[in-house]
Formats: sequence, structure tokens, C-alpha cells
Amino acid sequence: MKQMLLVAVLSFAAVHASAQTAPPSRAPVKGCQWEKMSDSKLALALWAQRCDFGFRKITPLFHGSSFAIQYSDSAGPDNLIDVIDQLPGEAPQATLKRFFYEHTSAEVRNRCTLAEFRRHAAAPAGKQRFTFVPNADYEKELTSKADPNEVPEPPCGEWGDQPDGMQYFEVSTNPSARKLLFVRIGQDEPLFDEQTLQSIEPKGSGKAK
Repeated sequence: MKQMLLVAVLSFAAVHASAQTAPPSRAPVKGCQWEKMSDSKLALALWAQRCDFGFRKITPLFHGSSFAIQYSDSAGPDNLIDVIDQLPGEAPQATLKRFFYEHTSAEVRNRCTLAEFRRHAAAPAGKQRFTFVPNADYEKELTSKADPNEVPEPPCGEWGDQPDGMQYFEVSTNPSARKLLFVRIGQDEPLFDEQTLQSIEPKGSGKAK
């Protein structure tokens, strides 16, 4: 029995280590190179691209509770991935709804609903992606008012589905994971690898390494 338990533990450790060291899912942009980054306080590890285009340099960094990139010709870093804490006993989807409601006006949030995000590549194994989209009545209203020559405002606000770019909430199916991600892809291929984002042991968890 002890031998079987040891084998199971070692197998889990091997899978975990493999996931943490998985290579990027695509080649870097010309002028950039992949760099593995992690922040134990945020419990996040990822591959990001550091770039030197001569006239502009792009530096990946952790900024507050987010992963960000800093352009050499820009004032401040742009947050691309926000880390969101689940409250004790709170289910992931409840966290998403709470966060969305706290950061969105009542007029908008009451007309939007949580939905699976399907506008990008399939989520990696063990992950789910969600967004907030207009409910049926709100969608009909928006369609009737749409101008085909203009890009509309985000119908569900800053934290919902975007008409001119991609962003979503990412949730781990691992019940021990207590942090969620808000991932901004934008319009082009991002300078981080959204397919290999990893949760790591939070700093100060008290668990043995």
C-alpha cells in the first residue's frame, strides 16, 4: 500500500514538474525571445517575450497584482493578466460574478450574463475560459441600433466581451486553485503565452517545497 502511494505521489510530482517546464506553444516574434517568469506572491508562472526592435524595447514584468509589459517609449506598464483571489468557500464562477458586479455599473451588469469564451483557441487541459455577454433582450436591442460602419462600445463594460479584441477570465478545474486570471489577448498575438499559464504555490502557504 505504501509503495502504491509513493508511486502515485511521484507520478503527480512528475506531471506537475512537466507542466511547469512545458515550452512555449509558438515561436517568438522576430526581435523577441521567450523568458520564463514567475511570481510566488501572485502564484503565477508564464512565458513572456522580451523584445528589442531597436527603436523600441518591450520589457515583461509583474506590476502589483498583474503581469504587464513596459514599452520603452510609453509612460507606464500595460497590465495584461490580472490575478483575482477567490474568497474562502467561494466557487470559481461565483468569484467571476462577484468581481464583475463589483467593477461594473448596475445598468450594465444586470443585462449581461456569464458565458463560455469560445472566440480563441481551445482552453488548455484543466482550464476553462469565461466572459460576460449581453443577455437575449439586450442583444436584440444592440443589434437593432448597430451601425455597420462603427465599432461599438463594449456592451458589458471593461470586464466583459470586447467587439475589437479578445479578453476572458481563466479558471482552473483544480479545486485547490484559489486564484483566477483575467487575460487580455487584444487584437494581435500577445507577447505572453496564454496556452501555458501556470498556477504555482502561493508565497507563505506554509507547504513544504
